Amino acid sequence: MAKIAFIGAGSTVFARNLMGDILGQDELANSEIALYDIDAQRLETSELVAHKVVAALDSPAKISVTTDRRAALDGADYAINMIQVGGYEPCTVTDFEIPKRFGLRQTIADTLGIGGIMRGLRTIPVMLDMCADMAEVCPDVWFLNYTNPMAINCRAMNRATNIKTVGLCHSVQGTAFELSIDLGIPYREISYVAAGINHMAFYLKFERNGEDLYPALRDLVTNGKVPDNNRVRYEMMRRLGYFVTESSEHFAEYVPWFIKRDRPDLIDSFNVPLDEYPRRCIEQIADWDREKQRLEGGEAFEVKPSFEYAATIIRSIETGKPRVVYGNVANDNLIDDLPAGCTVEVPCLVDGSGVQPTRIGALPPQLSALMRTNINVQELTVEAALTGRRDHIYHAAMLDPHTAAELDLEQIHDLVDALLEAHGAWLPTFH
Repeated sequence: MAKIAFIGAGSTVFARNLMGDILGQDELANSEIALYDIDAQRLETSELVAHKVVAALDSPAKISVTTDRRAALDGADYAINMIQVGGYEPCTVTDFEIPKRFGLRQTIADTLGIGGIMRGLRTIPVMLDMCADMAEVCPDVWFLNYTNPMAINCRAMNRATNIKTVGLCHSVQGTAFELSIDLGIPYREISYVAAGINHMAFYLKFERNGEDLYPALRDLVTNGKVPDNNRVRYEMMRRLGYFVTESSEHFAEYVPWFIKRDRPDLIDSFNVPLDEYPRRCIEQIADWDREKQRLEGGEAFEVKPSFEYAATIIRSIETGKPRVVYGNVANDNLIDDLPAGCTVEVPCLVDGSGVQPTRIGALPPQLSALMRTNINVQELTVEAALTGRRDHIYHAAMLDPHTAAELDLEQIHDLVDALLEAHGAWLPTFH
């Protein structure tokens, strides 16, 4: 019986989806699910939902619940991380509102940009503590990380710990599904190879029965059939020749070209949704009480499969049956033209031996060059977190493509200072 620890299980809806994926597999139906969160109230709701999942699937799984992280991790074979340090309030609000004072607007701010830098700085220490617990109570665990900023967090874990870490995201398979809808082709008929970094991987091949689908995607642009919420990505395909795996609202803040305070026409023409993540958070908070009532009520409870990879990985390791997923792993001779050790997103074979990344070789040079602009920021953020050096936070912000396009050096310095002061105890001390 595999023990699977859910870290941050108070993210009830996401935890419910993962539990459904895991316990819906016959080979994993008798697993032990250990739910952990620092919020006892939300954890109580997740416990109720877990038992509903078990009942809906008629699973013999064992459910345990605790606010003691070490207890949840003790003896775990797998640990799934879904925490958000600082939550919407106060930290996400701070990440958006203070930059606005300097004229810097963002969309999601969880992966790169000044918001991604700050989120990484407050998340890495918590994850390092988590890994220290794992080293003592479950040293052979597979650590499956869903927490953003993905590349920054995984790079820190790989540099500072020996825990087997794989970062998981649904952008590769999710975008492929979106494109299947755009093209009017059943998703199951599409095959692809993607590689790069999290939220900036590109489809190197996108095919149907061996037929290249890129001409069909380019026809959508030519014929004015680009979806309104995806104008940024189709424009990037037009310019770079390849389609990126993360959404237009995300990608717009990873580059210097789409969000400019003196170009509202540009923001409008590419339909860039500023402050998109706070808007979603406010909606989710407003929906939570209604969702909690539904989850705790007597309404019919349905378990549906998700696009997430966690269950696939666990099932393949437990059974030895090979499958391919996309994972975020250290660049150990995987992509030639990206820095060694940086976090890359590549196809991975999973079987009884674990997660085995696929060597890609060299990427098209325009793609790897673009990725390196983001990797610079990731590496400096990790350096700041692991050394405690304040100057590396300034360096990360200075080299961030969007921040540098909007602010001068003095403004960037002052913005970093303002954010460090506002976050206060949510951050470690930097010298």
